[in-house]
Amino acid sequence: MAQVDLTHHFLIAMPNMADPYFARTLTYICEHNEQGALGLVVNRPIDMTLGALFERLELALSPQGPGSEPVYFGGPVQTERGFVLHRPIGQWQSTLAVRGDVGLTTSKDILEAVGSGLGPSKMLVTLGYSGWAAGQLENEIKQNAWLTVEAQDAIIFDLPAEQRLPAAMRLLGVNYATLSDEAGHA
Repeated sequence: MAQVDLTHHFLIAMPNMADPYFARTLTYICEHNEQGALGLVVNRPIDMTLGALFERLELALSPQGPGSEPVYFGGPVQTERGFVLHRPIGQWQSTLAVRGDVGLTTSKDILEAVGSGLGPSKMLVTLGYSGWAAGQLENEIKQNAWLTVEAQDAIIFDLPAEQRLPAAMRLLGVNYATLSDEAGHA
């Protein structure tokens, strides 16, 4: 069977998602291959701003910088580590090119650039990420845990967090409130 590549797709948690880490989440898949998948939850801000994160990391942040922007819960793996989803990709020390001009960077140099006003024009910063072992995500999709749809950058970078899940649902022509928590299999 051919490997499905869900890179640059959204995972929409179905209403029956019991895992509290993922209930009512929209997850952006940054990488999906035969070894597994890596994604970031993009609609769950935590009680921390970029200003507070920069302070904690002892990084300078210009007064015109994005200090009031929220930091997000990216997933339950490595929650002490920062992940920056951004565009354009740029030239950072540790960047995964996701698709087009979207990159995922884990090196501190991107935050230093943001602090001095030289960072990417669009970004979302998370603590932690979501990861799946080989075949795990595919099995969860078969078990009706997730809906998938090709991602749109504007949903991640241009909409407030609370509008991202409904916007992704509209890409499918579905209203979240009308989804059943019962799976049907033909």
